[in-house]
Amino acid sequence: MDRLSPLDASFLHIEDGSSPMHIASTAIFEGPPPEHAEILRMVASKLPLVPRYRQRVRFVPFELGRPVWVDDTHFNLDYHVRHTALPVPGRDVQLRNLVGRIMSQTLDRTKPLWEIWVVEGLEEGHWALICKSHHAMVDGVSGTDLLAVILDSEPEPARDNPPPWRPAPELSGPEFLGAAIAERITNPYEAVRSARSLITRPRRLVKDIASNTRGMTALASLARPKEPSSLNGPIGPHRRYTWARGQVSDVKAIRSVLGGTLNDVVLAAITNGFRELLISRGEDVERTVRSLVPVSVRKESDRGTPDNRVSGMFAELPVSLDDPVERLHAITAQLKHLKESNQAVAGETLTSLAGFAPPALLSAGTRLAARFPQRNLNTVTTNVPGPRIQLYAGGRRMLEAFPYVPLAGHIRIGVAIFSYLDTLNFGVTGDLDSNPDLDILSTGILTGLADLRKAANV
Repeated sequence: MDRLSPLDASFLHIEDGSSPMHIASTAIFEGPPPEHAEILRMVASKLPLVPRYRQRVRFVPFELGRPVWVDDTHFNLDYHVRHTALPVPGRDVQLRNLVGRIMSQTLDRTKPLWEIWVVEGLEEGHWALICKSHHAMVDGVSGTDLLAVILDSEPEPARDNPPPWRPAPELSGPEFLGAAIAERITNPYEAVRSARSLITRPRRLVKDIASNTRGMTALASLARPKEPSSLNGPIGPHRRYTWARGQVSDVKAIRSVLGGTLNDVVLAAITNGFRELLISRGEDVERTVRSLVPVSVRKESDRGTPDNRVSGMFAELPVSLDDPVERLHAITAQLKHLKESNQAVAGETLTSLAGFAPPALLSAGTRLAARFPQRNLNTVTTNVPGPRIQLYAGGRRMLEAFPYVPLAGHIRIGVAIFSYLDTLNFGVTGDLDSNPDLDILSTGILTGLADLRKAANV
């Protein structure tokens, strides 16, 4: 059986009506839109490459084991690929409102955890695909790979008829429960065997312990709560969504003049967005905004595995700094220190240790952590490099794409960044009721990029 990892299972445990845990992208294509049947043919031809798209989650009774992926014996492609249209005139704001409504709905757990929405009626004859997948199924990096797999790399690809798909027979209730109990019993042996193999390689063991110790020390600093802010608080079931457009070439030019990495420049622009948002709300900006920055720990050998290989670092965004160059240099120095401290490696180690916890305790503990009122983390900012080749759907070019990041716990705003060819686009997710001014953040990101361009004389 293909059992979910502790991290993948946690995304199911923390999900409720107020915290749908799916990631998504909104891709915009040149027109006219293809026939719906053509989209169905495209997706159907790619299903053999994405096994998770025909699998559903099956939960173990009494939580005696982590959930497993099983083939959906009633899989129906028409259920997952849906069609809708925007009202005239089909501007960006109407598309963003539609994305917010679609993202507010949880996925049906009795079926494979994904949907694709074909959206017609955009301005200039354009149309869009909204691709929505549960975080338990895929992290942001492998999600990028999936987007490239589902879409075409040429305008008129050959469509081979996929071989007939026959779902694997599903275990009966007693067999399923028995297999989970048997696996649970054998897990301690596997853990001891893994530990023994490490002991036989003492040099590697010492190196790993030292690396994780430095990371744990860095993580310990997160125990200090942040100042009260409107960025944190209870969230409702509905989402507000907006975006901002940038260019990879601009960010590269800024980096070449002012220093830092591409990610540093992006975070500096986002810092300005949060600064302008807090100032507009009359809040003190003599502080930092603490952001979880997810980091992929996916190895090259993991590619093609559609589960989560992600850890994270915790960055302090210096919203107190008015000068754009000072902001960039402060972020560059800070992230360099975080990388040297191996904070992301330590985060992955903590997540892996959850595999030793009984699944019932893992479930309860994850739910409790998500619901406990906290001010230790203000937001999430995740930067995912996208496809570097031209993509197509139904023979139409994909022009740009915008990412979506979910919200959970008491975090009211999240920012995702997605690059495609030379476009670098920001997707901003907010709790609907507590963020009526979310556009100030997205506009502030663009202002932050413009200020950096000016400072770099780009």
